[in-house]
Amino acid sequence: MYLPERRLFSRPTLVICLVFFSLLSVSTFLHLQKNNYYPWWRISIKNTSTLPDHEHLDRGMWTVNSIGRLGNQMGEYATLYALAKVSGHQAYILPAMHQYLATIFKISLPVIPSRLVDQIPWKIYQLHNWMSEEYRHIQGKYVWLTGYPYSYTFYHHIHQEILQEFTFHDYVKEDTNQYLLQLRGQRKEVTYIGVHVRRGDYVYLMPYFLKGVVADKGYLEKAMNYFREKYHDAIFVVVSNGMDWCKQNIDASRGDVYFAGDGRESSPGRDFALIAHCNHTIMTIGSYGMWASYLAGGETIYLANYTLPGSFHLKVFKPSAVFLPEWIGIPADLSPLLPKS
Repeated sequence: MYLPERRLFSRPTLVICLVFFSLLSVSTFLHLQKNNYYPWWRISIKNTSTLPDHEHLDRGMWTVNSIGRLGNQMGEYATLYALAKVSGHQAYILPAMHQYLATIFKISLPVIPSRLVDQIPWKIYQLHNWMSEEYRHIQGKYVWLTGYPYSYTFYHHIHQEILQEFTFHDYVKEDTNQYLLQLRGQRKEVTYIGVHVRRGDYVYLMPYFLKGVVADKGYLEKAMNYFREKYHDAIFVVVSNGMDWCKQNIDASRGDVYFAGDGRESSPGRDFALIAHCNHTIMTIGSYGMWASYLAGGETIYLANYTLPGSFHLKVFKPSAVFLPEWIGIPADLSPLLPKS
């Protein structure tokens, strides 16, 4: 029987092969990391994914779905934190939510290990986006909250605790403050105005499905002029998922407008941190801008009455439960939705 001859590789050949595959592995890893804004070697997050002890299991465990993007995830986290506190149960978050939020914020809620999620006899409890009296009396040791809650009515009574939960990591603060300092230039004093312009999918969803509009050029001019008149040293830090539209429709000729955002929806933490570190905020629509305004404090201007009265959106969205009473609303121009005469 013929046996193939065993092939031997010389030592130099083996060394070259090992070096090649090592470089290939490193290159692949760095490529997978390129969608993360913050360098991976600066991220140091405590692993909270430890198995809860029997005492915690006996006392019960509450969690919430991890759906949507950054603004939704923050709303779900804050709502869970507040409702579990009311009920006297320990709140835990899902691994997906931890992965989404923990790279940006110093969140404290423990994580349910993936292996345990499907073993718990959850009671599913659907939430709408405003606090109701019934939510103070939710029964069950193992409750899984669902929905897209982000209304301040769930958690504003513990405002300081929520701000503490959404404290940015030090490296996020450093990178953001360094960028804002560059924008300041030689100015002695600056009032930073964060501007979030939500476009993306809403450009089509609002007029065609929700009988509404997104912010237009006129709204942004009114909002920016309000701050220009009030603060002579105002500069505007614009972030958006439609930056090309912003550059075409926001007048930057005065030298006080900076199109700072990168618009990457896959890694929104950088843009969010920029406007959340500003003194005041101009938001348009959406939970992302709402949360940036909430964390920034200061004055907030928002787009008001941006849907027709019969919009389905108003069945799941109560403006009074989303926009704080002290925030300033500028009514949207609904004329594009009205029949042509």
